[in-house]
Amino acid sequence: MSKTTFLFAVLFLIGGSFTCHHCTVTSDPYIRAIDSLRQEGFEVTDLHAHLKGGLTMEQLLEHSRKTGIRYGVAINCGIGFPVYNDSSLRAYYNQVKDYPVYHAVQGEGREWTSLVSKETLSLFDYTFTDAMTYTDARGRRMRLWMPGEVFVDDPQEFMDYLVGKIEEILSSEPIRIYVNPTYLPEVIRDRYDELWTPERMDRLINALVKNHIALEINCANNIPSATFIKRAKNAGVKFTLGTNNSGAVLGYLEYGVKMIRECGLTPSDFWVPEGTVR
Repeated sequence: MSKTTFLFAVLFLIGGSFTCHHCTVTSDPYIRAIDSLRQEGFEVTDLHAHLKGGLTMEQLLEHSRKTGIRYGVAINCGIGFPVYNDSSLRAYYNQVKDYPVYHAVQGEGREWTSLVSKETLSLFDYTFTDAMTYTDARGRRMRLWMPGEVFVDDPQEFMDYLVGKIEEILSSEPIRIYVNPTYLPEVIRDRYDELWTPERMDRLINALVKNHIALEINCANNIPSATFIKRAKNAGVKFTLGTNNSGAVLGYLEYGVKMIRECGLTPSDFWVPEGTVR
């Protein structure tokens, strides 16, 4: 039995049909949009969800039954996080392994690969990371979402270094998805279209293709842009959808649904985990 089939079977048993919202006509436009995609053959799957802000796995599964969205639930792993080594990562896995969702690890910082073994990572369905934490050319550790920890001396130099760092990450870290893609710190965010030049977009896209890594359409920050997504699609990049929720609200993948329509994406443009339930 495939893992996808198993997910449907378990969700049916624990709370009614996974698609029970189909049993009645819904007036919710978000659920109707998701229904429409599923009827066209899309596996509408959020592969970047977290149990944060008090959100429980049971609540996530209830939201899944209501909306028809499948979920991959990730644990953050890195320095300064509760999960930071093999023993803590295995302990987390044992707590959640029997829930009918995909299980993932989000690598934090550039040190995460030295903290956990390949054997422990192999317990999970997939791993992913972003380029939001790194050390710049002057030795300054940056977290791009923290204004007080960002140093942009020159925007063009910043971008060139960032793109080079992304290329390094995609070629060396054991991931299947690159998340929070094209994210820029607040101080230069309004220059997104200017700073993400065609040349820089192509460098990132080529690295994705070369290393067989999927690109997340991030529904928290509404990135990448439609221009970037269309360019990546033409190059053969596979996509995923991700909420990246920082609290208990999961939402409806609104930006992802919009980009599927606007960019002409098809079910074959998406990557989903494979494998059987252990």
